[in-house]
Parts: sequence; C-alpha cells; structure tokens
Amino acid sequence: MSSAPATWTLLGRGGESWKSDVPGAFGGHRKSRIYGRLDCPSALRAIGKGGYVPHRVFFLDEHAARSARYRPCAKCMRVEYARWKRAVQAS
Repeated sequence: MSSAPATWTLLGRGGESWKSDVPGAFGGHRKSRIYGRLDCPSALRAIGKGGYVPHRVFFLDEHAARSARYRPCAKCMRVEYARWKRAVQAS
C-alpha cells in the first residue's frame, strides 16, 4: 500500500496560498495576523482549546510572514516582537 506524499498549505507574501512538499517553519493566526514558532506555548494552548485551528496558517519563513503583514508573537518571538514594536512606534 503506497501513500501520497505529505503536502502543506502555505501562505505567501501576497496572501496567496499554495501546496508545498516542505512544511512551514512558522504558524500564524489569520484573524489576529500574528505569526510565531510552531512550538509557541500560547498557540499550543489555543490549539488545545479548539478555537484556533480553523484560522491557522503556515509560512515557509519569517520573510513570507512579514510580507503578508503578520506581526511576530510577543511570547515566543520576544526579540522580533520588540523590534517590530519599535518600528511601529517610530512610524
């Protein structure tokens, strides 16, 4: 019995999605437009409650997430979040 290779749906820079044979390195939440590590404690807690999963998206890298206008998670990506926050306040 052969099984089809695994594919993942990733979100691109312009918000378009596509199938990939490479898993995303970051997860995001479509409604809040936040991205973070796949092992983020906040995201895992929300996934455990069940409401997060329907709005979950994945990104190949940080550049794709930022280009899609998502911001870094304040919990699992503190340095990146602080850099993002300073840039927002400066503009």
